[in-house]
Amino acid sequence: MGCYTRFGVIPVQENTGLAPMTTLGVGGPARRFVEAWSEDAVVEAIGMAEDAGWPLLVLGGGSNMLVSDEGFDGLVLRAAVGGVTFTESVGGQTRVTAGAGVDWDPLVAECVRRGLGGIECLTGIPGWVGGTPIQNVGAYGQEVSDVIDSVRAYDRQRGEVVELAAGDCGFAYRTSAFNTTARGRYVVLSVTYVLEANPSPTIGYPDLARAFKGRAVPPSLAEVRDAVRRIRASKAMLLVGGDADARSAGSFFKNPVVDESAARGVDAAAGTACPRYPADGGVKLPAAWLIERAGFRKGTRRGAVGLSSKHTLALVNRGGATASDVLGLAEEIQDGVEARFGVRLRPEPTFVGFTDDVMERFGAVSAVPSVQGPR
Repeated sequence: MGCYTRFGVIPVQENTGLAPMTTLGVGGPARRFVEAWSEDAVVEAIGMAEDAGWPLLVLGGGSNMLVSDEGFDGLVLRAAVGGVTFTESVGGQTRVTAGAGVDWDPLVAECVRRGLGGIECLTGIPGWVGGTPIQNVGAYGQEVSDVIDSVRAYDRQRGEVVELAAGDCGFAYRTSAFNTTARGRYVVLSVTYVLEANPSPTIGYPDLARAFKGRAVPPSLAEVRDAVRRIRASKAMLLVGGDADARSAGSFFKNPVVDESAARGVDAAAGTACPRYPADGGVKLPAAWLIERAGFRKGTRRGAVGLSSKHTLALVNRGGATASDVLGLAEEIQDGVEARFGVRLRPEPTFVGFTDDVMERFGAVSAVPSVQGPR
């Protein structure tokens, strides 16, 4: 272990394996690694990287990331800021503020236990609180943007901690300003959500509607959470020990948003109507539907990597897989879907340590954008 002194002494680990810190479990080492448990330590580590001219990767729960086999030749900062506070207000709402390093699913469970609704359908999603606004995490009819009040973050351009209102975060389907227009500028320190006390549960999503079909009494928040977890487990979208399908990055491909003309083309190629949902600027098509009808079935395997036996959206590390193995199957799927339907799928996980030509070929987003700090 080496150390670098700036305002104090932060222990910097060298050549630290990143694969165990990601849910997919592949990738090479970090040249340098720091785990920061407080806001001050996060800020200090960022300053250390900027002063030394090291590329900086901010790592949370590692649930939405693909690391290259070469690893990352810079500083990996794990922003493990903890702490959760619940503040009740007039009108049946509660403000829940959680540090970026708080484990997301236990937070959902605690909110449901307290009768607070708005994120019960987001149970079972791996990762930390800090990643939820970045991806605008959503599932089963809910998105965090519906309940986020503000995000506390370190602004690398201004060199100070700021509070961003939800309206300043640029939320859209699975995106935000944090991973688009302001990508890399902010490091999330904590998030404040506003949740309703004992609301009507959200069960409009087809899978949930079927689960509670015929019930005379609306389900409780706890029942909805349990149902979501069962559905996720049936699709290998729940990290469960001993489940051979669990070592994945979740949904590897985004549901594509296309115009109506392209959607009609998909229908024609498939010989049947593709399910579609309203989306900003067009219609959203289910990537899993496209993948299956392009000939990639559940359980498809290419050596050490394959598709989940429960859900075609998940690329699974069957044991000993490399990042190159994952990319090989991912590109085969992209090419197959495009050849059949004329739609190019884009990966949902961010990529770390890959060359520009790989990023361009896959239409991937880098987890390590270049940011110029204050001078």
